[in-house]
Amino acid sequence: NKYNWVARWCGGSNAGHTIYVNSKKYITHIVPAGIFHNISCYIGPDCFINLKDFDTEMEYLKNNGFDTSLVYVSRRAHVITEDNVSEDREKYKEQQGSTGKGIAPTARNKFGRTGITLKSYIQQNPDDPIVTKYHNNFYDMQDISPLYGNVLCEGAQGFWLDINFGNYPYVTSANTLPYSACSLGFSPKLIRNIWGAAKIYDTRVGVDPEFMTVYSPPQADSQILLNIADVGEEFGSTTNRKRGVNWLNLDKLIEAINVSGVNNLVISKTDILSNKDINTYKFYFSDKLNQYNSLEEMMQTLKELILFLCPHI
Repeated sequence: NKYNWVARWCGGSNAGHTIYVNSKKYITHIVPAGIFHNISCYIGPDCFINLKDFDTEMEYLKNNGFDTSLVYVSRRAHVITEDNVSEDREKYKEQQGSTGKGIAPTARNKFGRTGITLKSYIQQNPDDPIVTKYHNNFYDMQDISPLYGNVLCEGAQGFWLDINFGNYPYVTSANTLPYSACSLGFSPKLIRNIWGAAKIYDTRVGVDPEFMTVYSPPQADSQILLNIADVGEEFGSTTNRKRGVNWLNLDKLIEAINVSGVNNLVISKTDILSNKDINTYKFYFSDKLNQYNSLEEMMQTLKELILFLCPHI
């Protein structure tokens, strides 16, 4: 009960979040993680909403015993149409590694002032079964935002998928950095803490020519990296595509921390490297691949370097 709201500020059902509650696995795409803790959830105006996907996810959560009346969607959010999905799959899915969920065409229409907001969709389709079904979940007050009290803002996609900072055009159609959370409707002066999440190794799903070429792992490591992908169950939560795996690039992680202002960092999946089929501890730093004898030795070095080079942590 630390938070009054968990609010999603960007993206759509192209995101995939894997959540474990009491050892049971759940996967969501658009509904914020607060739903698993009985906390009010808000999908903000800079998000893209596919009403069929939203309905599917709400039914999934309801059938698993979660209170979907806690979920609210801004009527300023833009609606993903079937035409948007078809165009995405035809133009972007193969060439740029898109999830094919219609995000890019919807974003283009939004900024071209030809998009369809949830508010206008409801006005044009008042008898749509999904509109009728979730009328109370669609937020339509005059205030910019319904948020109050303690708010946890939830991102989607990582720093290096940001439309400005990623390897354009192999990026997502959104600003993924923390400053974009203010699109939910509050002053940046209210931001107190910025949490960053990273894995102990790097992963990438979709197309990105830089991922395995700028820091190309030794050929001898190929099988180990494949083992990491298998043991770590590295499959995209949205598309089920197998993720590419590489050793942690600490230079890029440090840049991401400093640009985004992260002051709390979580590094996950450290146990994967200790698996008997892997038992290898490496990361890139200053254009060099460094190897360590144990996870403890590697983590200690990482901690020292991050604390020294990231003044906000």
